[in-house]
Amino acid sequence: MKKVTFYLMIMVLSLTVIPTNSIAAEKNPIAVTSNTKEVPENVKTLLSRLDEIKAMDKSSMKSSEKKALRKEVRAINAELRSTGNGVYLSVGAIIIIILLLILLL
Repeated sequence: MKKVTFYLMIMVLSLTVIPTNSIAAEKNPIAVTSNTKEVPENVKTLLSRLDEIKAMDKSSMKSSEKKALRKEVRAINAELRSTGNGVYLSVGAIIIIILLLILLL
C-alpha cells in the first residue's frame, strides 16, 4: 500500500514538473518611447567631474593624492544619490506597514 501511494505521488509530481509547450504568436514590434527627463546642470557637472577622474592617469600620483581623489569620488557619489528624489522603503518597513494595516483594518 505504501508503494502505491509513493508511486502515485511521484506520478502527480512528475506531471506538475514537466514543462508545457507554448506556441508563441508573432507580434508586431512595439516602438519604445523613452521618457527623457532633463538632467539638472549641477548633476551634469558632477558626472563630468567623475568622468575626468576616471580618465586620469593615477599611476604617477602619490598615495595622498589618490586618497583625496577617492574622498572626492565618494562625496560626489553621495551627492548624486541624494538628488534621486525618491522614497525608498526597506523590506522590513514594508512588512511592518502591511502588518499594521492588517491589524488596524
